[in-house]
Amino acid sequence: MALYFYQAFSKEGKKVSGYLDAASDLQVKDKLMQQGMYPITIMAADKQATSGWRSWFIKGMSVKEKILFTNQFAVLLKAGVPMLQSLELLIDQFKGTTRSMLVAIKDDVKQGTSLADALKHYPKSFDQIYVQLVRAGEASGKLEFILERLVSYLERRESLRKRISGALTYPAMQLGLAVVVVGALLVFVVPSMAEQFTEGGQKLPLPTAILMALSNFVLGYWWLIAVVIFVIVAAYLYWSSTKKGAYTLDVIKLKIPVLSYFVRMNAIVQFCYTLGLLIESGVNLSEALDIVVKIINNRVLADTLMEARDKIIKQGKIAQYLKQTEIFPPIAIYLINTGEQTGQLDKMLLTIAKQYEEDLGGWIDTFTAALGPIMLVVMGLIVGFIVISIAMPMMQMNQNLTV
Repeated sequence: MALYFYQAFSKEGKKVSGYLDAASDLQVKDKLMQQGMYPITIMAADKQATSGWRSWFIKGMSVKEKILFTNQFAVLLKAGVPMLQSLELLIDQFKGTTRSMLVAIKDDVKQGTSLADALKHYPKSFDQIYVQLVRAGEASGKLEFILERLVSYLERRESLRKRISGALTYPAMQLGLAVVVVGALLVFVVPSMAEQFTEGGQKLPLPTAILMALSNFVLGYWWLIAVVIFVIVAAYLYWSSTKKGAYTLDVIKLKIPVLSYFVRMNAIVQFCYTLGLLIESGVNLSEALDIVVKIINNRVLADTLMEARDKIIKQGKIAQYLKQTEIFPPIAIYLINTGEQTGQLDKMLLTIAKQYEEDLGGWIDTFTAALGPIMLVVMGLIVGFIVISIAMPMMQMNQNLTV
């Protein structure tokens, strides 16, 4: 039995598509005809995955699905279930494009392809680290152990990603709320108050004059503001997508004090945890360093580590050349050197990664806790300025009436 993708017209004349398990495409056709559907396209799911529909499959597996797949795969292998049978059991746990992709992987393995080479065809679902670790697991006969470590790796990486995005979400919401409030005041409140002030013929205080001028500009040139914002955003997106722009942006990130700390700590965690996991799994140092350097998000740091990587491969002195990068703190270099001398480099790297991951998590929590009150103060100052600008002329009017 294999999985087939089909497109057909239903009884109502609507175009439908889906998947069917069958022994051949003729059997799929017969099943569709029995259901009152007229088939247009029938093809094996693994062939479809390599056709124009391939992008559907390589995007299909989310992080949650990958963790589920890896964890259940490890459980089945640990229980003594053969690899091919494990893949067949796992296919039933998924639907849609992910299911089709797993069927294609199973068919490749059934034909004698290694699991790592089968996974390699789907780089957006299984990155280079995943593939190399699986390859090492197959070579060492400890695939279930490697898959367990991969589950831990994926969970920790996703947890850190969620922590970072969570830290930025609340301030972004506060900023958005501030923009909406200020915009509403400038468009609806200030113009109506301005009419009262101008009718009285009184001289407006400076804050009120500034606020009214800003309100008039927004009402009169809102289209120009929208165009300028659009052009700036489009130009930034284009510039940051270029090689030179992306590199310049990474340089800027390393010059901003708070952001620089985060970028460096994140690079250290990525480097140490991934390298430690690869070495522990039996991947040779040269190949492991190639993989690790490619996953560092900041190109300035990545280029620095690439230079160190070339020297390390030639002379094998990891701690010495990592120290020259000036990325790693002295304690991290000391621990790496100790691991290098004692033959426990993988354990030391994982220890460093765990420690700095905890430090990074604490820093994120502190940053989030501090940023909230700062945003509230900024919002208070902006709204306070608007309130004072409106209140001052009203107070003057009351004073004139009493006199």
